[in-house]
Amino acid sequence: MPAPMQDAGDIRAGGSKGEAARSRVARRFAALMGGYGLAQKPASPDTLAKYLLLNAERFKGRPSMRHKDYGIWQSWTWDQQCEEVRAFSLGLQAIGFKRGDRIAVIGTNRPRLYWTFIAAQALGGVPVPVYADSVAEEMAYVLDHAEVKYAVVEDQEQVDKLLSVAGDVPRLTEIIYDEPRGLRDYDHTHLHDYAEVRAKGLEIMEREPNSAARFEAEVEQGSGADLGVMLYTSGTTGRPKGVMLSNESLVRSALNGNRFDNLDENESVIAYLPLAWVGDHVFSVAQAHTAGFCVSCPESQETVNEDRREIAPTYFFAPPRVFETLLTQIMVRMEDAGRIKKKMFDYFLAHARKVGEPILDGKTVGLKDRVLYSLGEFFVYGPLKNRLGFSRLRVGYTAGEAIGPELFRFYRSIGLNLKQLYGQTEACVYITAQPDGGIKPETVGLPSPEVEIRIAENGEVMYRSPGVFMGYYKNDEATRETKTPDGWVHTGDAGFLDSDGQLRIIDRAKDVGKLADGSLFAPKYIENALKFFPEIKEVVAFGHEREFCAAFINIDLTAVGNWAERNNIAYASYQELAGHPRVYETIAQHVAEANRKLAAEPLMAGSQVRRFLVLHKELDADDGELTRTQKVRRSFIADRYGELIEALYDGSSEKYVETQVTYEDGRKGIIRATVRIEDAEVFPFDSPVMEAAE
Repeated sequence: MPAPMQDAGDIRAGGSKGEAARSRVARRFAALMGGYGLAQKPASPDTLAKYLLLNAERFKGRPSMRHKDYGIWQSWTWDQQCEEVRAFSLGLQAIGFKRGDRIAVIGTNRPRLYWTFIAAQALGGVPVPVYADSVAEEMAYVLDHAEVKYAVVEDQEQVDKLLSVAGDVPRLTEIIYDEPRGLRDYDHTHLHDYAEVRAKGLEIMEREPNSAARFEAEVEQGSGADLGVMLYTSGTTGRPKGVMLSNESLVRSALNGNRFDNLDENESVIAYLPLAWVGDHVFSVAQAHTAGFCVSCPESQETVNEDRREIAPTYFFAPPRVFETLLTQIMVRMEDAGRIKKKMFDYFLAHARKVGEPILDGKTVGLKDRVLYSLGEFFVYGPLKNRLGFSRLRVGYTAGEAIGPELFRFYRSIGLNLKQLYGQTEACVYITAQPDGGIKPETVGLPSPEVEIRIAENGEVMYRSPGVFMGYYKNDEATRETKTPDGWVHTGDAGFLDSDGQLRIIDRAKDVGKLADGSLFAPKYIENALKFFPEIKEVVAFGHEREFCAAFINIDLTAVGNWAERNNIAYASYQELAGHPRVYETIAQHVAEANRKLAAEPLMAGSQVRRFLVLHKELDADDGELTRTQKVRRSFIADRYGELIEALYDGSSEKYVETQVTYEDGRKGIIRATVRIEDAEVFPFDSPVMEAAE
């Protein structure tokens, strides 16, 4: 990517035209906002493209985006970003893009892909982000279903995927790529370099004096009621559905989220999550444009942790899996630390568990404990937060699935304002969020601003808000099943509101069942109890209408591999390590500890895990076992591993299996293994089912 200052210089050639354009923007928004900055309350723009024009004026000279390329951070200001989007929009028009056209966006987090979202929306088009790690067939379904005509992709890999399925996506005519490496000898009849499309826009701006006004007219023609983006669900139960979100839904949700956490132009975030996920679109696009803060794109997925250290974001979001991985890395490193350092780490962490959260929440804590905590901040917590890249963190969120209470409390105890929110693609993320000072680890917080929540008679959580989706694209039946005529949306999750009005999610409503004796079976709750342990990466629990609960377990290769090295245990593959007797001993101890905690909870005590196995392969999205957002596809796993499930219940001590796998290059292979099955230690409890019967 060219250096940003060079880009800005190219766009501003003939300088006075750029200044005149910005003056027109200022006058237009002064009228739109009733004299922005005067005593009366300004009206908000209703599209993100309008916010971009506004930000180019009110935040001129402030950074809007950064990207690390070849080890160097490059920056663009809001006015530079506006000029970039304008040039690319005009270039898109020059190659035939029209209002209403669908444009796919495929790749990792890069400024040009983010600018494509706004460029398309500015012209009245609809961006359709697609998961970059999707295989070609998965992409083909989304692109064809969404009726995509244009695609902006990151590199040769994505171009090759699209060309391989061209026959299945007949409407796709033009492909634009950001990174030209490897594409020189391709047929460029319908293949375009992003830089060339942008250059077309620059030429138009030089040749046509009214081009800037024409672009602004296109932006103002858009309205909040227009379709702003189409995001496809992860497809846990079948084909992904196209969730249609309006411009107004995106803007209102972003504004409410900003107000809830007092986010403004001074925030800094790092964009590393998939572009096709609603969370990234809201946090890195909608909230950034409405608040005016800076978004930083890492050099690669492999450098995210180091790049986050350099940026030190003030606002950060990650699913529980990321926080679990970070904690695992911390614990693994401390196992290799010197004796004195390890002892100091353990001592101050124990103190943090006692007083860290009360101090974070502003509660009264004794002077001695505060002084000791300050010492811990100097020697342990501060360096640890710096290592994680959280030294400036003001607000952190996790969502996507439940996070273990111990894991959650660990981060809060060292002074990180980590909170939970509950949301869906269909809600523009926000349904509930935890307020500062009112954190309850077992809940997902209070209804977000302008959100109403009710619990249906069957225990399902339902909500209504300005962020509610328009419907599922070309799927009226699914829309009617999910969204009522008066705007209430079925979440599919079972939960309840506690005495403080905070929402507690039990599990997916369709997944909550009962054991044969009538005990409650909530698989996600059980799985999360086990996933707290750093050696356990993934769990799939079984038990509905069966005699007892059983589980598949995936080990965490990083944590267990490090343990194996320290204990001089040789292994050649994940499969060999997963089946090692000492690994089974460790996992058995963790299952017993999880069972001990479940036994203390009346509703869940009957669902203690009685038998388990360590799966011979990692669950993988390429094999269909996980979604692209890393959620377990239960029905698929139940079908694929049916013989292993039956072996858990028929008393077998082992089972020979052959499993087909998909390698990174698309080749298929077979893994053969004899999987060991173990009985777990369970603990006595008073059964509420038996008590009710008596």
